[in-house]
Amino acid sequence: MSRTPQGQRASLDKQPHEVAAMFDGVAARYDLTNTVLSFGQDRSWRRATRAALGLRPGERVLDVGAGTGVSTEELAHSGAYAVGADLSLGMLQAGKRTRPSVPLLAGDALRLPFADASFDAVTISFALRNVNDTDAALAELARVTRPGGRLVVCEFSTPVNPAFRTVYLSYLMRSLPAVARAVSSNPDAYVYLAESIRAWPDQAALAGRIGAAGWGRVAWRNLTGGVVALHRAVRN
Repeated sequence: MSRTPQGQRASLDKQPHEVAAMFDGVAARYDLTNTVLSFGQDRSWRRATRAALGLRPGERVLDVGAGTGVSTEELAHSGAYAVGADLSLGMLQAGKRTRPSVPLLAGDALRLPFADASFDAVTISFALRNVNDTDAALAELARVTRPGGRLVVCEFSTPVNPAFRTVYLSYLMRSLPAVARAVSSNPDAYVYLAESIRAWPDQAALAGRIGAAGWGRVAWRNLTGGVVALHRAVRN
């Protein structure tokens, strides 16, 4: 793990203890930093994720990589029972302070603490790229979802317009770390986050991996010009 006087960040091999420690370090101001860095788009992305899941009152939905529970809280607005799981204890503690009514528990995306077919729907937002085995995580999400249940992956992706893509990548690698230094409790972590976004597969490549992990009817929808993509699928 790279360390600097300002903090720490995980390397791109994404060892779980490194990722957890990095997110522990940004937990205090994580939600605020995300809103600033996304120019407020994070709220609309959460609403779009909830809508894509098509949740109904009484259903059970699991929010993996829930962090402070801001995404879990959004899912609960559907009337479904939403529970969040995250690897970072620091993020969970911050969430329990600000959202005490939201069910949050410690859980590794590769070894979720739930029985087979426990949920009607599962989702993971901006966290799948931080898991060191993407395919195994997608299979684990399928394990805890009932047959016919739904998956939505909300993740940074590849802007479809070439000119916009060039501007966006420049923002990631130059401007994003500078903005993070002004608002984040651990700005060094955002260098890793920018690098991980740039290294992530594009929309079609991720769709293929989802389909190979036990999910069918895979489709995606671009948000904000492809800065973010919602991948939807149904458990085979």
